[in-house]
Amino acid sequence: MPVVQRAARQPRPSQPRDTVLSLSVLAQSAPEEPQQTTQFATLVRHFFDRFFTNEMASAEGDAKTRLVQAACALGVPGLVVALYLYPVYHLPHGPVGKYWGPRSYWAQAGDHYFYVAFSLVAMGLVTIFEWDLFFPDLLDVFVLSSLPVKAGRLFRARITAIFVLIAAALFDSNALAVLVLPAATDPPHLFRFLAAHIVAVACGGIFGAAFFLALEGILLGLLGERVFRKLALGLQGISVVALFTVLFVYPAVCGVLRALLQPGNRAALWFPPFWFLGIYQRILDGSAAPLIFSSLAHIGFGATAVALAATAASYPAAWWRKTRGLVEGAVRRDGQNLATAPVHRVLHATLARTAACRAVWHFIDQNLVRVPRYRMVLVMYGGAGAALVFAAVMRLRVGGSHFSFVFSPDGVRAAVPIVAFWTVSGLRSTFMAPADQRGRWIFRAILGKAGLPQVRAAQRWAFAWSLLLSEAAAAFACAAQPAALRDWRFAAVQAIVAATLSLLLTDAFFLRIKTIPFTGARPNSATNFALLLIPYLGFFPAIVLFTVALEPMLEASFGRLAAAVAVACGAHFWLRHVHCVGMEEHVLQIDADEDQEDFPLRLGLRY
Repeated sequence: MPVVQRAARQPRPSQPRDTVLSLSVLAQSAPEEPQQTTQFATLVRHFFDRFFTNEMASAEGDAKTRLVQAACALGVPGLVVALYLYPVYHLPHGPVGKYWGPRSYWAQAGDHYFYVAFSLVAMGLVTIFEWDLFFPDLLDVFVLSSLPVKAGRLFRARITAIFVLIAAALFDSNALAVLVLPAATDPPHLFRFLAAHIVAVACGGIFGAAFFLALEGILLGLLGERVFRKLALGLQGISVVALFTVLFVYPAVCGVLRALLQPGNRAALWFPPFWFLGIYQRILDGSAAPLIFSSLAHIGFGATAVALAATAASYPAAWWRKTRGLVEGAVRRDGQNLATAPVHRVLHATLARTAACRAVWHFIDQNLVRVPRYRMVLVMYGGAGAALVFAAVMRLRVGGSHFSFVFSPDGVRAAVPIVAFWTVSGLRSTFMAPADQRGRWIFRAILGKAGLPQVRAAQRWAFAWSLLLSEAAAAFACAAQPAALRDWRFAAVQAIVAATLSLLLTDAFFLRIKTIPFTGARPNSATNFALLLIPYLGFFPAIVLFTVALEPMLEASFGRLAAAVAVACGAHFWLRHVHCVGMEEHVLQIDADEDQEDFPLRLGLRY
């Protein structure tokens, strides 16, 4: 009997799941305790999830959808460019039977330049977009700090989450291209090519992320939360414009890459994408690379190390200043701003004459002020539009070791449609962004379902801003146009085109919108993401090219201008009629899925 007991106490080998055991054996076997997640891992997962679930996310949460969308947006461009490079490197004959020959050295360097520039731009945009979430907020100060969690553990967990986010974004933005590029370009030395590509794009992406994180940390640590908050939006806008410009001027830079990288051109040493192109070519070609690439490679490695050191040195001080500012609280000024009071009076007398229109206008203004992520969406759209205007208007002229920018007449004509399109599309995307809709209760309590006057008020708000910015672009076009081509006809056509495009684009983008801004139900992002690119890749180029081709015809004849205005007015009234019919059907329709008991949950409250 003792022998049997000792044998029962001995650890038994693991049995397959389908093995039938006796009750005594099952009773003596120790149950497997589930592995518990550590506090540090829970904090890291929480901080990482908040990068995708914040006040821009709805109450139901769509973090996984946002993660997939961000991964597609980062990974697809490099893959598409690699696929387009395949015929360039593999077609042996030209369109008329001429032999193309191997791709030239500087043309291949231009192909490499795209990937280092895209890595830098993508990582910079990711860092800017998540700018406000890299440091503590009210949740960390007043909720997490009250829990039995050490401050040092919170600090290390957030740093780890930032590192995971940046590493994942860097991998995603370059991984697909690495899989396709060797087959697309047929490099003679595969392993050297892969090493050059991976090191160069990694250094470019790390520099892009570390530079902006260090910039935020230094300014926040030196100026404090209150002063930094006043400068943050403008600084983000300038940074986004600069990054998008680097990406959009890629064709122009590649066309004159050899001239720009002459040994005597010192200006090339101040352009960050060239630093990492130098790393690329220096590793790929070794000592056979042009001498300027060696200098650029040294600058690239040094700049990456300096950016990382600045980030490591400034982040703790910025963390402390940010936390202190949140604890002390920001000073709020009650009352109306005296500078905006005259503007409001003019708007109330012209565009916002009814009470419903004024309520919607001020509701939009307050939401844009309350939610920083709304402003970040507008900054992204505005930065992309401004960079496109710069890339279309400016032309790079290289002479010897000097280069200059000149205005393009066709690019000047394209400024108005670019500004009008990106303004209206940016406002529409911001109004319909998935958000925590805590402010919608007031309209539901007073009005019920939104009617035509409230929806038209939002359209009028978007049209007013589009008209203002488009007319400013028209004034810029008149000032930038060469004196030989500038006359009163050109100015008149630009002003009329700006007003017409603002009106028609507002009607088109808001045709299916039947809710007040920031109060609509969250759209199915997974379904609409594929359709999101259609206006930008299909309609946007067509609108710009059509407008640029039409303007000279309108300037030549007053009758053509009058006919174009008449057609635009007819299209406007037709779109208004379609929208009015749709709104009437929407108001009369009973929402079958609407649950009155769910109303308190839509305020953002939980139990």
